[in-house]
Amino acid sequence: MPFVNRIHLVYEFIWEEFWKMYKDLLDKRTRLAVIGLGYVGLPLAMEFAKHLSVIGFDIDERRLERLRRNVDPCGELSSEAFRGKDITFTSSVEELREASFYVIAVPTPIDNHNEPDLSPLLDVTRTVGKVLKRGDYVVYESTVYPGCTEEDCIPILEAASGMKVGVDFKVGYSPERINPGDKIHTLTNTVKIVSGYDAEALATITKVYRLVIQAGLHLAPNIKVAEAAKIIENTQRDVNIALMNELSIIFDRMGINTFDVLDAASTKWNFLRFAPGLVGGHCIGVDPYYLVHKANELQYHPKMINSGRYVNDSMGRYIGKKVVKKIILQGKNIVKANVLIMGMTFKENVSDIRNSKVADVVAEFKEFGAEVDVVDPFASPAEVAREYGIVMKEKPDKRYDAVVIAVAHEPYLRLDESYFLSVTNDRAVLADVKGIYRGKINKMIYWSL
Repeated sequence: MPFVNRIHLVYEFIWEEFWKMYKDLLDKRTRLAVIGLGYVGLPLAMEFAKHLSVIGFDIDERRLERLRRNVDPCGELSSEAFRGKDITFTSSVEELREASFYVIAVPTPIDNHNEPDLSPLLDVTRTVGKVLKRGDYVVYESTVYPGCTEEDCIPILEAASGMKVGVDFKVGYSPERINPGDKIHTLTNTVKIVSGYDAEALATITKVYRLVIQAGLHLAPNIKVAEAAKIIENTQRDVNIALMNELSIIFDRMGINTFDVLDAASTKWNFLRFAPGLVGGHCIGVDPYYLVHKANELQYHPKMINSGRYVNDSMGRYIGKKVVKKIILQGKNIVKANVLIMGMTFKENVSDIRNSKVADVVAEFKEFGAEVDVVDPFASPAEVAREYGIVMKEKPDKRYDAVVIAVAHEPYLRLDESYFLSVTNDRAVLADVKGIYRGKINKMIYWSL
C-alpha cells in the first residue's frame, strides 16, 4: 500500500476515534446525563433532549415526581416545554450507567460562616466516579473557585473510578449563566464559556454544546480561566451594587433620593447604572465568598470584595432600622406595630427564595417587637416556612403602620397610593426599596433607598 494511503488511513482512524463520543450521542447509542435539575440543570437538560437521549438525575423525589407530570418546580418552564423531549427523570444511580457524557449542575452554596459548602458537588462527583466508564466525559457547570475542578473534583473521580483523567476519561468545565425569570437572556441565546482538561476534551465538549447554544461559544484556554470568569461576573456586580448601597446611605443623610441621582448621572454616556437594593439569590450573594475563600488560602485577604459583601449583607437590617425610626417619628409605639412586607423572593417575578435578604428585614422588625406579615404572589409559602420559619399571608388582612415593598414584582407595579391607604392606618410609612413609587405618593410617609 502506498505511503500516502497509509497516512490517510491513520488520519481517518484518528478522526473517527476523536468524534466517536459525539457521534454516539447523536445516534443515541449512548446517553447524556444532567445531574441536578434546578434552575440550571433543567433548562439545559430540556435543550439537550431536543437532540439527544437524556437522563435527568436528581435526588429529590418530590421534584422528580413533578417533572414526570411536566411541571417545573422552579416555575421557569411551561408544561409545553416538556413535550416531545427524549428525557427520563430518575434518582437511580444504576440508570446513570447508561450515560457516557455527564453534566453536573448541582448547587454550590455557602455555610453559616460564609465558607464554600462543596458537599453537594463532591458527593455527586463520587457518585459519577462509581459509574464512570473508559472514554466517558464529565463536565461541571456548578460555580466554584478557580482550581476546584482539578484540585478537588478530579482526584475524587479518579479514586472512585480507578481510572486516570486525560487517559481513560475526559473532564471539562462550562459555567452556567442562567438568570432566573429572564425571558430575554436565555440559555440558548447567551454566549457560553467552555473549557477542557486537554485539547481533545475541549474539542468534543465544544461540539456537544454547540447543539444547544445558538449565540456561540467562548473557548477558554484552560479550566481555571473558565472557573475564574464565572466568579468575577458576579463579584463585579456585587461590588458595584455595594457601591450604590453605600451611596444610598450617604445620600439618605443628605436628604436626597438615590434614584434621582442615578437618573441624572445616567445621562453621561459612560456611566454604568447599577441600583441599590437587597442582594440575595444563588449567585451575586454567594459567588464572591468562593473567591474570598481561595484568596485567603493563598494568603491574600481581599479588601474590596469583603467590603462589598459586608455592605450588601447589611442592607436588610439597615432597611428595617430606617423604617422603625420612621414609625417611631410618627408618634407610634414600635412594639406591636403592624408591618406588611410585600415580596419574599430574592428578585422580581420569580419563585426563587434562595438567600433572600428580605428575611433580614423581617428579623429586624421582629427584634424591635413589631408584628410582621409577609405576602408574595410568586413564593411558595411551604418553602418560605421551611427555609426561614416565616409564615406567609395569602393577602393583607389588617391595617398596617408601615408597608415595605421589598421586591418589585410586576403585580405591584400596577398598584397606586389608594391601595396602600386602604391597608394602612393614619400616618403610615411606605418604604419603597426599589423606588418604583417615587413621585407617586403624597398622603403617606414615603422613603426609598
